[in-house]
Amino acid sequence: MREYRITAEEGHPRIDVFLAGRPEIGLSRSRIQALIDEGQVTLNGAIPKARQAVNPGDVIVVRVPDPEPMELVPEDIPLDIVYEDEDILVVNKQRGLVVHPAAGHWTGTLVHALLDKVDDLEGIGGELRPGIVHRLDKDTTGLLVVAKSERAMASLQEQIRDHMVQRVYWALVHGNSMPDTGRIEAPIGRHPRDRKRMAVNPKTGRDAVTYFRVLERYRGYALLECRLETGRTHQIRVHLSFIGHPVVGDPLYGPRKPHLGMPPQALHARQLSFRHPASGEWMEFTVDPPADMMAVVQRLREEA
Repeated sequence: MREYRITAEEGHPRIDVFLAGRPEIGLSRSRIQALIDEGQVTLNGAIPKARQAVNPGDVIVVRVPDPEPMELVPEDIPLDIVYEDEDILVVNKQRGLVVHPAAGHWTGTLVHALLDKVDDLEGIGGELRPGIVHRLDKDTTGLLVVAKSERAMASLQEQIRDHMVQRVYWALVHGNSMPDTGRIEAPIGRHPRDRKRMAVNPKTGRDAVTYFRVLERYRGYALLECRLETGRTHQIRVHLSFIGHPVVGDPLYGPRKPHLGMPPQALHARQLSFRHPASGEWMEFTVDPPADMMAVVQRLREEA
């Protein structure tokens, strides 16, 4: 249960819009409207209409019921497994594959594929995210490590928390006027009006740092290598858009019109390095971007 008192600065928004913009609730406007219809939301003690405007001094109380238990069913989905032992699995994730179940993607995820290929994965790290240590966006390709034991999960999470895991991405971006190298430090939080997007938000955002260097410059485009110091949602995409060089094919943070025939999106997790959770050995994996992204890069090279 959460309680909110409307301030003068917040004005007179619709109650469903106000609640959908609260990142700590993390629900869509349609889900908020459903909660209102179910009587789980009150405005000054009464059940409001979803479209009802609120006023300074109003008190909103929201009750979000516990999620209903869900059974994960293994699915035979092809995976490009780069490395596997008894503790970890490293996969080269294909474009279009969601990493774990969430609203709108309750089936057909990487987790469902892992359950089909890895024994005793259930329960490691969470009911709906077994084995998942970190994530890649649906249309971002490349390397991702999965924990196959609680020991591995704890070790890898600690390494990510201590910035020991090295993650290097290739990004094809709009524009070529950026310096040869750069550091982007800008806090990232939920977009104030569109909960599907993140944004640079100095007031409510969490610290986020991305390093980049230019690998190649073309006519109107550039190929960048990006290194993450932190791992916020959509971090590279938000940061590159923030400096005026959005990722090619990014429908959220770049031009909506398709460019270069590139399907969403020209961002690839090319290198992943960490210490093995059991042996302590430093492990480094590298995979090249998918063929469609490299074909676009080659065409730009020839035109340049």
